[in-house]
Amino acid sequence: MPRQFCWRPRLVLHCGLAVLLLQLCACGSSSSPDDAVAVIAAATCDGTPHASVMPSVPDYPTQPVGRKYSAYGPCTVTAKPAFACCDSSGNSFDIWYPANPAAGARFPVVSWGDGTAAAPGQYAYLLDHLASWGFIVIASESQATHTGREIIDAAKYVVGEDSDPASPLHQRVQAGEVGAMGHSQGAGGVTLALMQSGGFIKTAVPIEKPAQDLCNPASDCPGLAELSGGSIFFVNGSKDGISPSQQAGSCEAGEQSNFCFYQDTPGALDKAWGTIIGPDHNDVQGQPDCGSIQDGLGSVGAELTCTYGVYGYLGYPTAWLVAQLQHDAAARAAFLPGGDFSRESNWSNQASDLR
Repeated sequence: MPRQFCWRPRLVLHCGLAVLLLQLCACGSSSSPDDAVAVIAAATCDGTPHASVMPSVPDYPTQPVGRKYSAYGPCTVTAKPAFACCDSSGNSFDIWYPANPAAGARFPVVSWGDGTAAAPGQYAYLLDHLASWGFIVIASESQATHTGREIIDAAKYVVGEDSDPASPLHQRVQAGEVGAMGHSQGAGGVTLALMQSGGFIKTAVPIEKPAQDLCNPASDCPGLAELSGGSIFFVNGSKDGISPSQQAGSCEAGEQSNFCFYQDTPGALDKAWGTIIGPDHNDVQGQPDCGSIQDGLGSVGAELTCTYGVYGYLGYPTAWLVAQLQHDAAARAAFLPGGDFSRESNWSNQASDLR
């Protein structure tokens, strides 16, 4: 029988899909012999069955691992805005976490960094999706996450909750497995958090990280050559001029492109980069499609900042976190030479040094 789930885009509970999943997880799941089909049955939350097909958007993954992790995961998710207070700047935390853990299950932590003037609720579809795959996702409500400080604060808060008997996260946190993901300014923030956390944060996924010349102050955007540990996966959309794929000058003149972000990251680290074909700067805020997306500074019209919605950002970023923090061999294999990521036709510029 397919499991039933509810997801909470925009922090409002509504019925999502019930999926027959492809892996066993601490939250519990069904299994299927065909990894190429992530959603093979669906029902509304009240149990009324209905047909379901993969979203027919141009940037939806074509390869098995991408499709698998684009589907909603095996964990029912609890979402709580203003769950607790506060980071070092006085901002509350929003949280998404698995609500149906198996006995003794512990979950890695993912700390989210908002884009400029944005709020966690604008990314609710993505953050809920990550939690459905067995992550505790914490997001500072800070609208200026470029220093990485609030991102580290949020992750440390979750780790501290593990020892609090009154917390719903008591003995549920896998304290040694902490990652960070962020958008735009928050992408710079998670990069700095990876640099500055002393190994506490193990991996980062910067989404639409801006060109270095757009960083103010410049000291908040040091060169990627300063990374000394952890792993990193750069993700950008092909239409995004704020986070371009290539640049005219050399990387020595400044990191103005994802190509240079990737090139300058030391080869001793696990690193990857890919460009989703089609999205613009704010597609990652889709709920799940573009709808009426705001840039945090007011409505600018979805057509100016969003092409398809969040779909392309679900599969491989989730797979990266599963590989790095849950140590799933099949997810990691997707980023090896000849793996699913390299064959993905809806991405370009795929690069990875994983071996």
